Amino acid sequence: MTQQVQQHPAYPPAYFEPNSEDEIDLRELFAVIWRGKWLIVACTAVFAIGAVIFAINQPNIYRANALLAASNQESNKLSGMASQFGGLASLAGINLNAGGGTDQTTLAIEVLKSRQFFGDFLDKYQIKADLMAAKEWNAITGELSYDPEVYDEHNQQWTREVKAPKQPEPSMQESHEVFKKQVLSVATDKETGLITIAAEHLSPIVAQQWVTWLIKDINQVMQQRTQQETLANINYLNEQLDKTSVAQMQTVFYQLIEEQTKTLMLAEANDDFVFKVVDPAVVAEQKVKPKRALICVLGTLLGGMLGVMMVLIRHFAGADKEADNA
Repeated sequence: MTQQVQQHPAYPPAYFEPNSEDEIDLRELFAVIWRGKWLIVACTAVFAIGAVIFAINQPNIYRANALLAASNQESNKLSGMASQFGGLASLAGINLNAGGGTDQTTLAIEVLKSRQFFGDFLDKYQIKADLMAAKEWNAITGELSYDPEVYDEHNQQWTREVKAPKQPEPSMQESHEVFKKQVLSVATDKETGLITIAAEHLSPIVAQQWVTWLIKDINQVMQQRTQQETLANINYLNEQLDKTSVAQMQTVFYQLIEEQTKTLMLAEANDDFVFKVVDPAVVAEQKVKPKRALICVLGTLLGGMLGVMMVLIRHFAGADKEADNA
């Protein structure tokens, strides 16, 4: 008796048969690539040459950086006073932590990145041409040359052609965007708390100068802010002292005035008010970018991959047309 095998209705016979149309024949694939090898070689060569030309034409960029430590002298001086009289001082509208602590360091970093600080920095050192129009740095003479289509160095006039609302001379906001994105970088080490301020430029001399100026100016700005705030606190405390006749409150005011006076003295005497320089910026001898070898390698790989894709697309597109015609 012949036993008939019943197939499961959920799986038709075609399900178990391999679909040859969906399979990829690796030998055929390699054969297609080999037939189109000259197109791949040509595409790779074009991209490789283009990458070399692009890499050669890119100017060297140098980086100067300085390692800084937060000056927490003020925080140590005022921490005890803030805990003892912080409540009374806050009721009186006094900030005992003016000029000290981690918050002051964080504030200084944000001020360093601000438009107002950069605007003063731009006007003080007249760096707009070096920032926005520098084209090349001569390593022998140490001089910068400027793009004549952007800035006429001899007549000291901006010659670039831009559309409104931009002007031939870059505005402070436009310069600040370039400075923030392409020049300045600030990083804080979470383990040590040390801060690195770096600047990148065509000229290593300019980069080193800018980092040095930035550290000097941010210390001065934060020092002046603390002096103004502390003087305002002292004046306010003296006014409140004249208005009260309670001996205990007078004692508190005297102690607050004493501590604010100490803060003012320390602010006036300490040039490294917020940041102490651990390792100053130096003129870099080696460029940080461009990575010309990497550009050439990536350009060559991109050309090779594009060539392979073109060969495969051309082959399968032709195969589809033949199938349609058949």
